[in-house]
Amino acid sequence: MSMIPSVFGGRRSNILDPFSLDVWDPFQDIFSVAVSGPNASASAREASAIASTRVDWKETPEAHVFNVDLPGLKKEEVKVEVEDGRVLQISGERSREQEQKDDRWHRVERSTGKFMRRFRLPENANMDEIRAAMENGVLTITVPKVEEKKPEIKSIQISG
Repeated sequence: MSMIPSVFGGRRSNILDPFSLDVWDPFQDIFSVAVSGPNASASAREASAIASTRVDWKETPEAHVFNVDLPGLKKEEVKVEVEDGRVLQISGERSREQEQKDDRWHRVERSTGKFMRRFRLPENANMDEIRAAMENGVLTITVPKVEEKKPEIKSIQISG
């Protein structure tokens, strides 16, 4: 029962329990309604897993580097593929933790299920030299760039 009305859309707090206060996250409600509870559809849970797979993509002078947060996954549970010549696809599946009949869950925020992220690589990507490594739950994919060919300049004699 709430002793103080919440200003964050119905979240309740108890003045006597400092740990009952939730920190407001503007992105939490996007998927939490759709994927909470046993009535959530499989497609809603999968959409949440896809959206919650965090990826950073940076470009250096030598390569495109992707860092993907995949905590708790082993490299055998993740696939990195190139489709249609230039589409980098990262996919896998995060298994649900086995529930014991005496367990009482208070909050479930870690997504489970299949995930997939796709990125169209630019023309300067060297598709034959892609490397991937996984360490401490972070998948790093390095896509080297093709060396730019400098235009050949040929002097033409002007007659006259």
